[in-house]
Order: sequence, then C-alpha cells, then structure tokens
Amino acid sequence: MPEPQDAYTVVVFRGAKASPWRLSFPRKVVKWGGIVVGVLALSQVVLFSQYLVKSWQVWELQQMKEEMVTAREQATAFSASLDDLKKRFVAMKEVNQRLRVMLGIESPVPEDYLNGKGGEETPIAFDDDGAASGKAAEQTQVHQGGEISATASGDVQKNGDQAARLKQELARLLQEFEAQERSLAEIEAAASESVERRAALPSINPVSTGWVTSGFGPRVSPFTGQLAMHDGLDIGANPQEPIRAPGGGVVVAVASDERLGNLIVIDHGYGYETEYGHMAKALVRVGQKVKRGDVVGLVGSTGHSTGPHLHYIVKVSGHRVNPKRYILD
Repeated sequence: MPEPQDAYTVVVFRGAKASPWRLSFPRKVVKWGGIVVGVLALSQVVLFSQYLVKSWQVWELQQMKEEMVTAREQATAFSASLDDLKKRFVAMKEVNQRLRVMLGIESPVPEDYLNGKGGEETPIAFDDDGAASGKAAEQTQVHQGGEISATASGDVQKNGDQAARLKQELARLLQEFEAQERSLAEIEAAASESVERRAALPSINPVSTGWVTSGFGPRVSPFTGQLAMHDGLDIGANPQEPIRAPGGGVVVAVASDERLGNLIVIDHGYGYETEYGHMAKALVRVGQKVKRGDVVGLVGSTGHSTGPHLHYIVKVSGHRVNPKRYILD
C-alpha cells in the first residue's frame, strides 16, 4: 500500500519474524494536533500561575485579617482603659469643682465637654473569630477571574476610623487634663491664701482673762456725760495682764497718744487692722512680725482712762467695726 506523500509514518517493529506496524498521520493532523497540545499546555501554565498568585494573595489576606483582629482587640482593650480613665477623671473633676466652690473660686466654663456625643449608630456584632456580622459587616465580593475581596479594605477603613476616634478622645482628654491642672494650681493658691487669711484673721480675745466694760457703739461718755460714739471695745483686766495678738500680722505703729496713751497698731493684711490703747507698755517694735497669741503689750491705764483696761479697735478696709464679731474663742 503506497504511503501518502503529505503524511508522517511511524514504524513499530514487533520482532524478527513479525511484520512491523506502520502508522501514517497526515501532516495537517499532526500540525493541528501540536497546536492544540501547545494551547492546552500554555493554558495549564497560565492557570497554575494564577493559582499561585491567588494562593499568595489569600495567604496575605489571611495574615492581614489576623493582624487586624489583633489590632482590633488591642484597640478595644485600650478603649476600655480609656473609658475607665475618663470615669476616674470625671470623678476627680467633680471633686475639683467642689473644692473651688468651698474656697470661693469661680468655676471656669469648660471649653469642651468630656462626654458630649451623638449621632445615629448601627450595632456591630462579632462572631467567634472576631469578624463583624449583621448589617454593619463587610460583604465579601468574589468576581469572575478571582478578584480579591473588598473585606480587607473595609477592615482597614474600620480600624482607621477607630484609631482616629481614639486619637480624638485622647486629644480631648489631654485638653481637659490641662484645664484641670490650671484649676488645681488655682485651688492650691487659694488654699494657701485661705490658710494665711485664717492665720491673719483677728479671731481671739486679746485679753483672755478680761471682761467687757464698754461695748462698741453709742454710749454715755465717762468724761463728758454726753452721748458719744465708742469706736472700740473696752476690756477690763488687772494691771500688767498680757495682751496677745488676735491674729498674725506686722506691727505698723508703736506710739504714745494723749487720748489713747501707749498704743500699737497691727496690720493683718487682707484689709484687717487692729489697734490697742491705754497699754502700760508695748513689747513689740515697728516692722516686727507677730503670730496669733504672741504677747504684744501689757494692760495699763495710760491716756484718758478711768482704770486699767484695753481699748481694742478692729478695722476692716479702713472702717471701724464691732470687735465682738471677730472674737471667736
């Protein structure tokens, strides 16, 4: 049988005695067969390459998901700690404000409020793997050709929003801390001033063993027999009884007056001033600082006096007032 000229022949020898097999393939069939085999091989290579690429992307996506879950857990724990810190801070702020009221400091208007929040919210539920579910969950979209899901970008956006919120909360809390630091400094200054004011306030009887012989206000003058204004408090006592400073201050005058006899004047600050007349002797000098209870002189009867006593005057902002209102012991 003649072989075609445009064909490929394959001869298979089966042994010395057996006649060989001859297989003839037209060239066109071999050509197209080679093309088909090549296309199939190339397709397999392309598909395998795509498989490797997608496998790597899936692995990266899984790693990103695990990292985001860890970051979300850390952010949640940090947010809880921040909320606890805010609660403690609010309690401290309330104590701060109460102290300001007690010390007479005007409470400042805050520039911002710590817990002012609002807006519409959609609850987010989490499954056991820490992934969001429900209406707020990101939907995984898989397109033909194996495109990467939009979940990763959604989670990144979600984590970014949470980080921005925590950063905003920290900035607000920092502003509040700075405001409270300023307020605490004012409270410290006011408390210090309050202690100094209380120490300076003339609040004890300058002659503890004495008795009132003439009060503050209108009286019949023992010298003229006419009604006259008595500008102080007369405290009778035995001669040479010690006269004590009713509050801390500085001696601003030590003098001898025709009417009040031997006298001293103590400036207590904060608008308070006290005078002591008819003393037998002054035991302090001008410029000397005294504390409450220090002996500043001795009871006598110098000047216009009918007997041993102390003429005690209290001035507030330059005006004479009733000393009895400032004797608290």
